[in-house]
Amino acid sequence: MQLNKVYSVKTIDRVAVELGETVNQIFDLATGMETEDGIIWVYGPSDDGVIAFTPFGIENLQELIEMDRDRER
Repeated sequence: MQLNKVYSVKTIDRVAVELGETVNQIFDLATGMETEDGIIWVYGPSDDGVIAFTPFGIENLQELIEMDRDRER
């Protein structure tokens, strides 16, 4: 997948619901991700930002979730 062909992103809240995880868990895992991994910050009219993921970022996040579960076992 070419990263410069991103056509949509999903917010951290939506990704958490879709993956059945908590926003806090997703946030903790996402802090180690880089833009190249498919994560961006989206800003609105205020200075508040929200994390969003490209489809590639969601794939990477799913791998991080699996690795995190394996470490807990």
